[in-house]
Amino acid sequence: MNSDTTDLTARRVFIDKQSPKAYHALVQTSEAVRAVAAGAGLDRAVVELINVRVSQVNGCAYCLNVHTVAALRAGESTQRLGVLAAWRDTELFTPRERAALALAEATTTPANAVAQEAAYDTARQVLTDDEVSAVIWVAITINAFNRLSIMSKHPVRRTPQQ
Repeated sequence: MNSDTTDLTARRVFIDKQSPKAYHALVQTSEAVRAVAAGAGLDRAVVELINVRVSQVNGCAYCLNVHTVAALRAGESTQRLGVLAAWRDTELFTPRERAALALAEATTTPANAVAQEAAYDTARQVLTDDEVSAVIWVAITINAFNRLSIMSKHPVRRTPQQ
């Protein structure tokens, strides 16, 4: 980490530590959403794909680090993770995964109403009501964690095996 990054991080308040009750409520929400997603039939790898893609859109290095590892543990391939930012340009994702990714992106960038409606319409064609709800909740939750980590400037550190 260079000195500019160190200075910036030192000036930031880690809001999860500063307001632990609010952070724990967010963690509990995340756990509930994970259960909703599982109950809707979304497997953990799909949930992690959504977490990684939304974190890419938001530019959250900390959450990208956490959820890339989680996606690999859930059985996701390095190939698919490597091209996830350009998922529309590959044939590596199923129609259901594509619908979930588009809906998650639309949830993350709601100002584009046309894209949001198109993503929602596509999702309705291939996802159940429970799956639509779960995808949107997963996207909402990771968006909250992205903002927490971005505003706190949570550092990404090398792991011992690197």
